[in-house]
Amino acid sequence: MSDAVSVQDPIQAASFVLTAPGLGFGIGADVRERHLRWLLELTQIPTAAGREFRVVEWLRAWLAARPGLEVTTDPAGNIHVAIKARLGAGDGSRPVYFTAHLDHPAFVVERVIAPSVVELSFRGGVMEDYFRDAAVALYDSRDTRRTAKLTGKLDEGRKPDGSPSPFSHYLAELEHASDSVAPGDVATWDLPAATIEDALVHTHACDDLAALAAALCAFDELLSRDIGGDVRLLFTRAEEVGFIGAIAACRPPRDQRLMPMHARVIALENSRSFAESPIGGGPIVRVGDRVSVFSPQLTDAIAKRAEEIAGAPSTVTASQKNSALPKWHWQRKLMAGGACEASVFCEAGYEATCVCLPLGNYHNMADLANVQAGTNTTPPKVGREFISAHDYHALVDLLIACGVSLPSGSPVTALAAKLWNDRSWVLNG
Repeated sequence: MSDAVSVQDPIQAASFVLTAPGLGFGIGADVRERHLRWLLELTQIPTAAGREFRVVEWLRAWLAARPGLEVTTDPAGNIHVAIKARLGAGDGSRPVYFTAHLDHPAFVVERVIAPSVVELSFRGGVMEDYFRDAAVALYDSRDTRRTAKLTGKLDEGRKPDGSPSPFSHYLAELEHASDSVAPGDVATWDLPAATIEDALVHTHACDDLAALAAALCAFDELLSRDIGGDVRLLFTRAEEVGFIGAIAACRPPRDQRLMPMHARVIALENSRSFAESPIGGGPIVRVGDRVSVFSPQLTDAIAKRAEEIAGAPSTVTASQKNSALPKWHWQRKLMAGGACEASVFCEAGYEATCVCLPLGNYHNMADLANVQAGTNTTPPKVGREFISAHDYHALVDLLIACGVSLPSGSPVTALAAKLWNDRSWVLNG
């Protein structure tokens, strides 16, 4: 683990959390602490769309330490993981997939103009206001970290073949001249090391490396406890520039895809938090995004599992008091502020939905609501993203529960039958 990670009392304090009451077993503080350490390690690894190799290296080392796994890389570089002994096991032999993407909005060196001047492209979605005179950190092939400052935006960028680039390009001046920086190197915002403060995890790249960490934590529990069925993982590349890895996974003919068409796909994300989707309110079973509504039966099935392990629905009815809410929190929301890979998987013919963590400082944009509204009182500045440690642990719980058992069919069918049997007599007056 990086020496820059804060591993003092805040990690230990954030490890003592409530396990979902209906999960069937407890998860100890030592395991929760390990899960937090993986989270802090992963979310501080420099990564960018198309340049995810450092995260892949960490991931491959993690997978190699666990025997009995089948690890496959598709032509686009997406990573598929399955437990060999469980292939084809489970309800109706339908595998359950946890998916996450390996990139985060960041810069890539396109040209070295001089020993202290480079041209960077930005691969991701961040408001232009945040780039002015911003500090960045470059990482060369030897992982040497060098600081620089953005000095201006180019009118037009070019791809290596000379054609127009779809990304914004910027000039940056290094604090110290270097002969080791080269095209293809990754640059990130220059941010402080990760910390945990009042159970909030402030770190460089929650989106989507916190989801990657949660998927690995749940998968590890299912594997080490020898529970659950045919649960698999899919980790995609280049999501931040248009779901390119997910699209690549879905482009082959249906009978030639590594992810079989009968899979049930749970895409994991970190989504911008709003007042109605608060940080600390628990993981969010996401009904849809700004471009589509996800597979309703799978969404319902995950919500049913969340309700079962929590012991209650996510919200109270008008006839209940707030005290009826479960102590283990979860949410069910649309989250229309952005789009996610679940839309790609649904369009490709899969039964797919999304579960996400509510995220602060989305894409590292601090004070975003005020900047968007024009009511900010200070110049826009980037900052560390943040999530609730409790939401993160609860997401792990929910994924474990889905890996153990995921209902088939709609829970509304059983509810309608029960209501009819119990109350249809009122139609007789």
